[in-house]
Amino acid sequence: MEATSDKRLALQDAMVFLGAIASGTEQAIGASANSISYLAGVNLGKKLSSGVPRTLDIAAALQATRDVLEKNDYLWLFEPFKTHDQEALYREVEEGTEVMLVFRDCMIRQSLFRFGHSQKGSLCNMMYGFFAGALQNIMGRESSLEIVHAGENACYKKLVVRNS
Repeated sequence: MEATSDKRLALQDAMVFLGAIASGTEQAIGASANSISYLAGVNLGKKLSSGVPRTLDIAAALQATRDVLEKNDYLWLFEPFKTHDQEALYREVEEGTEVMLVFRDCMIRQSLFRFGHSQKGSLCNMMYGFFAGALQNIMGRESSLEIVHAGENACYKKLVVRNS
């Protein structure tokens, strides 16, 4: 338990540093910081998910993404979430398959709070890019991840995996 706590503290220190860089970059170059971070996330997602077996099953792809994150000591714990009025976790929409995700333990959100920087900026865009890159490798499909709610205790996001 103590080793996990030490790892988490070391990661948190690095993420606070990254929060400072993100804040400065956003101030210096404005909205372009989001695009740069997104592309960095895509590259990271592709790199870390290379070699993961392909699947067209979204549940299996999300599990493979979780496994990639865990294997690389990234603390982005997420799970599919269904509200009381939804019939199923996964729904087919015009663009593709949609699933709502809840991120309860997000290293980015915690780092932003610790540094004192707002959510929904360039570091969050890096996460969107990570998912896009990983799912492109795992499913061979494009995707988008968008914030529905960014909160102190959890974030609620909509993932759409586009049709081929």
